[in-house]
This record gives sequence, structure tokens and C-alpha cells, in this order.
Amino acid sequence: MNTHSNPGAAIIGQRFPIAGMSCASCVRRVEKSIANVTGVSSATVNLATESAEVVFSGQANPVAVVTAIKDTGYDVPVESTEIEIEGMTCASCVRRVELAIAAVPGVLKASVNLATERATIESLSGTTPRAAIDAAIRKAGYEPRHAEVAGVAAGADSREEVRSRELSQLKRDLGIAATLTLPIFVLEMGSHLFPALHHWLLMNVSQQALYIAFFVLATIVQFGPGLRFYRKGVPALLRLAPDMNSLVVLGSTAAWAYSVIATFAPWVLPAGTVNVYFEASAVIVTLILLGRSLEAKAKGRTSEAIKRLMGLQAKSARVERNGEFVDVALEEVAVGDVIQVRPGDKMPVDGIVLSGSSFVDESMISGEPIPVSKGEGAEVIGGTINKTGSFTYRAIKVGADTLLAQIIRMVETAQGSKLPIQALVDKVTAWFVPAVMAAALMTFLAWLSFGPEPAVTFALVNAVAVLIIACPCAMGLATPTSIMVGTGRAAELGVLFRNGEALQSLKSTEVVALDKTGTLTAGKPVMTDLEVAKGFQRAEVLALVAAVEAQSEHPVATAIVTAAKEEGLVLGAVDAFDAVPGFGVYAAVGGRCVAIGADRYMSRLGIDVEPSVEIAARMGQKGKTPLYAAIDGMLAAVIAVSDPVKPTTPQAIRALHEMGLKVAMITGDNRRTAEAIATQLGIDEVVAEVLPDGKVEAIKRLRAGGRAVTFVGDGINDAPALAEADVGVAIGTGTDVAIESADVVLMSGDLLGVTNAIALSKATIGNIRQNLFWAFAYNASLIPVAAGALYPVSGTLLSPMLAAGAMAMSSVFVLGNAMRLKRFQPPTRVTVGGASSLNPAEYPAPTVG
Repeated sequence: MNTHSNPGAAIIGQRFPIAGMSCASCVRRVEKSIANVTGVSSATVNLATESAEVVFSGQANPVAVVTAIKDTGYDVPVESTEIEIEGMTCASCVRRVELAIAAVPGVLKASVNLATERATIESLSGTTPRAAIDAAIRKAGYEPRHAEVAGVAAGADSREEVRSRELSQLKRDLGIAATLTLPIFVLEMGSHLFPALHHWLLMNVSQQALYIAFFVLATIVQFGPGLRFYRKGVPALLRLAPDMNSLVVLGSTAAWAYSVIATFAPWVLPAGTVNVYFEASAVIVTLILLGRSLEAKAKGRTSEAIKRLMGLQAKSARVERNGEFVDVALEEVAVGDVIQVRPGDKMPVDGIVLSGSSFVDESMISGEPIPVSKGEGAEVIGGTINKTGSFTYRAIKVGADTLLAQIIRMVETAQGSKLPIQALVDKVTAWFVPAVMAAALMTFLAWLSFGPEPAVTFALVNAVAVLIIACPCAMGLATPTSIMVGTGRAAELGVLFRNGEALQSLKSTEVVALDKTGTLTAGKPVMTDLEVAKGFQRAEVLALVAAVEAQSEHPVATAIVTAAKEEGLVLGAVDAFDAVPGFGVYAAVGGRCVAIGADRYMSRLGIDVEPSVEIAARMGQKGKTPLYAAIDGMLAAVIAVSDPVKPTTPQAIRALHEMGLKVAMITGDNRRTAEAIATQLGIDEVVAEVLPDGKVEAIKRLRAGGRAVTFVGDGINDAPALAEADVGVAIGTGTDVAIESADVVLMSGDLLGVTNAIALSKATIGNIRQNLFWAFAYNASLIPVAAGALYPVSGTLLSPMLAAGAMAMSSVFVLGNAMRLKRFQPPTRVTVGGASSLNPAEYPAPTVG
């Protein structure tokens, strides 16, 4: 996102809202901090209004003032707004609009995207009227359509209507222009190619009559379909801020005007220079309109991912009203409403199942094709599809708070963002159009001074060719179209880029650091082993142990209880339950004394565990957590609990290695458990036994030597590490805090998404570089050709008509190249071998206790 300092020469003062001040000392501190900012003449802070009035002596720099306030420990409320802008056609338009908006008092940042035709604006809360921004946009020569607070686009349908109407108008104008241009082109160019046609025309139609006919047709094209270029280009020229439309106007008008003089006042021109170029002016307008039409059609396709996501939303819901279920519009559903879902229905909003059960297709979120069982207490997500049964659920998130709405918001934000690589384009386009006009003028003068006769004709034709060939449309579309298509394809694969910077940074990843629990593993321990001692029965021991563990909330206890219930065992009543922190638990069950815990607890109770030490050690070497169970003072069993590795984790680790990346694991678990996992999965580096702040330090160490580190996590304790890493990737099935701290979100919770995200990042940035190379190389190579650089060598000149065709095709090429990203195929998919070649039960568990 570009940041511009407001020019501010005419700005006397500016108000900054400030949050967090509580006393007079706060006021003095803030005033002193603001006063130290370069360019600030004075600063007056008011505690009652919670604002600062700042007067600038030179250029206003609100960003520096905001930074100073925040560095002092206070906050400056900022609001984000999106405005749709009509009339932008090239990269120079983008920069002009950004500068115009950034000059509005109170605006901190302005970022304009040509592909989405939107401006994203950050401004001081309550200080920047929408009317002021609209006026700045109009003054720059463009038209604001409507605005919305950053979020889910409520006006998506209206935007489609606007684009559809624009495309229809372009097609209409193109049809008229092509119909009128064709006779000029055929008769003029045909007479050069076919001598017989030339002879027939001279014998049957006078040259003056032919020129007048060309004049009529070309004039209708020039000021009918071509009027759109004048409406934008002429005001831009008068403001001394020429854009692509200005180049088209200058080029086509020069050819048309010269032809008019040659037709109606030939005596004005030097001898031998009386030629008409009506076909050039008409063909230029027609071909530019063709290019615009193809662009508009392709730009509409770049946002198909958003359209599909929006299409997942249900239109209505069956909500309980006065004891019966009735259909209501989706907008009328409120938090707490009870909703009925029948087979085949879409979930209208997010919620919790109250009664009934079914299987739900959640592939739009997770990418997993297998329907998920839903019963009482299960979460359901808006947009997913109910398959078989019927159930009711309570709405917990509606409107913009639903997961689907958040996904749409993230994709839209990413599509509208700018990459660091765009800075190069912005710098070039700042001077590009004026430079092209200067090059065209120099071309004209050079041919007029040194060219062969008729020099005026050569000068005009080559100058017009330079003006037309150099329109910077392709430059403006090179980056945003690739971002739109790439992030849209990523969303279809369950990878959400929350900002454009992550899309560019992810490709440079050298080390992928992974959290263990919930990322590498399922995050849900299961009982994997139960070795009973002689004289005890497995079912009896498991029932007694589970009865005791049912009194505990510990994940390990839950795993044992779950295993007992799955085997259909009945748990007895428990008396005298007691937990000994750091050791274990004890209780009486049906007159039997049951103790469960670590080996040190058994020693404390005087129970000999020597016969089972080897079994426990073997379990520990596999990273499992061994527990001892004693019944009536005798060792009864050794139990192992493990958090199984996700089925696709081994395949994902192999894929990361195949991409040439190092893989590290950062975990709070003990080193033995961590190294057991690392050995079996082939992880390169292990950082174990760390607290949340220790994960941040671990990432800093992994970054040693300038390595770019991507961290993948899912828990609240991962949030600092996600923020610290070069790129933070959150497992979407994790916590909201982790997701908010991340740059990339994997909706499926599948680690294979990391490899897919990195591959897509590389593909998208590669696509952008191809586009930029084409756009820059095209202009750099063809401007000299259009100027006539090859004429002394080979006698080659570039016709203005060919220049117009090449310019239009350059934009279409860039758009077509970006559209290839829609066919991107993920390098890794869930495979039978990859998912099941290793037994999940053999993988380690987290530390317990």
C-alpha cells in the first residue's frame, strides 16, 4: 500500500483524534512529541475533546504525526474506506488518483487498484468527510461510484451491473467503429495492395470524392465511439496530467486533423505532402476500443473467485417464529435464532446444533470431499451443504461475522492490495506518459529536420506511432490482475492470503517452522496402548481406570475415557477422588482402590514398577506418554496416550524437503517427545520446551544468516510467533487469535496447504514478473521502432495502425497470462500412500501433567 505525504502547502492546521489520554501529563507528553515532528509549527492537545490541533509550517505530514503519537503510548483512531472509481484506464491514472486522495486532509494512506477499480483509504477517524475525497477524485478527472467501510461487499451485484453496462457500451461503440472503419480500411489499403482496385477507383470515383467519404466515416468514428477518449484525455491534458486517453487523443486527432487539411485545404501543406490518414485515425480508435473490450471482459473473469464465494451464501433461512418455522430473508436472521435445516439445504449462518443429526458437506471450507457428521453440540458453518438428515441449530454468527463473510473479506482485501514489487511500476509511470509525449515531439522534430521528403508526412506518421504504441495500459494491469487471479485460485484451494505482502514474501521462504500440537498432530490425544500385568483383565482395568479419569478435565484423561466408551464399557461410581499435582490421581471404584500416574507416583505409593519399566521406555522412545495404573496396591497396567500425527503430515514434510526447504519444529513439549517426532518425520531442527515468548526468540535464531522464516501454528500461544515470522501461517481450524495474527490462513487445517501456498506464491510472483517484463520490454523495444530507428537500416517504419493493434494486444496478453493462474494445480494432494504409509498411532504425544 502506497503512503503519500500530503502536499499541504495550503493546509494551515489539521485535527488528530487521540485515544488513551487521562490527565494533564498525557497532554504535555503528546504535545511535546508532536512538536518534535519535522514541519510542525505548533501543536495544541485538548483532553476534553481527545484531539490535537496541529499547524504545519511546511508540507503537512500526518503519517509522521500519527507515528509520534503512537510512539508516545497513545492511539490514533483510524477508519478504512473503500471507494469504487470509474474511468481509470492505465497505471498513470492509478498514481494520479492516489496522489489526489492522499492530498485530502486527514488521509493517511491511499492505495488504488486498477483491476478492481477500487481505492482503499485509511484516514483519521471522523476528520475526513467523504465529500472531500469524492471532490478530490472528481478534480483528478475520475468519478467515484460508491463507498463502503472495508468488509464484505454489499454492492457486489451493483458492481456487476456497472461492469456489464460498461462492457455493453464498449461492444456497441466497437461495433459502430468497426462498421464505419472497414470501408475506409478496405478501399485505402486495398488500393495499395491490389493495383486493379486502385485503377478502378481512379476511373470511377474522383480522389476528392473518395477523401470526402473517408472524412465523413472517420469523423463519425472519431467523435462518436471515440468521444470517450476526449472526455477523459482532454481534461487530463488541460490539467497538465496526461494519461493513456490523452495519448490516444493526440495520436488519432493528429492523423485525423492532418487528413482534414489535406482534403479541404491542400494548399496549406508543402508540395508532395498532401496525403490522408483517415484510415489510421479510424483504425486507431477501433483497435483501442477492441483492446478495451477484451480488457473489460477479462477483468470481469478475474473476480470469478469472489463471485463463486458469494454464490455459496444462502438467500433465506427457516427460522423459528412464534413456535413455527418460517422462511425469512438471510438479512433478517439474528444471533440466537433457532434455524431448521432440511436435506439439501445450505446453512444460512454459523451456529451450534441443538437437536437432530446429519452429514454436512464442508468441502467449500476444508477442501475435504467427505461429509462431516454433525450432532448435538457440533458447530456448523454458513454456506456448507446439509446432505441427508434434518436438524435444528442456534445462530451464533450472522452477517459479516460468519466464517464465509470473513473469507470473502480476506480475499477481497488481498485482491485489492499492492505488492512491494508494484513500487517499481509506480515510479516508472510517474514520468512515463510525459516522457512518451516528449519522445513523440522529439520524433516529429527529428524527422521534420532530417527525414526524407515529404518530411512532414514522415514526421507525423512516426510521432503518432510513438504516441499510440507507448500507452501504459499493460503496466497498470500487470500486477493487480495476477494478484486477483492468484488469490482467487488460492481461496478455491483453501488458502487465504490476508494481505498482498504475504503473497510476495512467501515465495522467499527458506525455513518452515512448525508448531507441533494441532499443526503436526491432530491436537486430540488418543489412547494407543494398554499393557496389563499378569492376573488382570484388560476390560476390567480399562473400566476402573476410565471411571477415575472421568473425574478429570485433563486431555489425557479424556482420551482414556473415550477409549473405554468406544469399547462399550460401563464406568462405576467413584468415591474419595484425590489428585496429587505433578504425580497422579487416586480414587475408590466399587470397593477397589485405583491409582494412576507417573512412575514417581507409583514409587511414592510403594508400588514396584520394575517389571514394566522396559515397556514404558519403549513407549517413551516412540514419543508416547506412558502412565502406570495400580489396583489394590498392585501394578495392573501400563497405559500409553498419544496425540496422533495428522495423516497428511509425513507427505507434507516430504514435499517441503522436495522444494528445497528446511523444516523446524518449535514446541513447548519436552525434548524427548519432540525429538521422537522429528526423527520419525525427518524434521531438520528441533526447538523444544519453550514458552510462547520463547517461540519468538526461536524464530529469531532460525532467521540467523538472513534466512526467511515462515511459521505455521494454530493456538493462542502461537500468536506472537505468527506475528514475528517473515510470514505467519495459521491453521484455519485453530483459534481466532491465531488467525488474526497470521498473514496466511489454511482453512482445511491440512499441512499440505503450506506447500500449496508457497507454490502458488511462486507461481503468482513469476506470473507478475512475466507481465512486467512484457509490459516494460514491449514499450522499451517498440518505442524506438515506432520512432523510426530501423528506417536507416532496413527502411522499416511502424504504421500507427499496427502500433494501435500492438498496444491493444499487449494489454490482452498481460490479462491472458494472468488468467493462466486459474489453471494452477497444487503440487501436493492427499494420496493414499502419503496419508497412510506411516501409522499415525506410532507418532508422539504432548507432555502430560
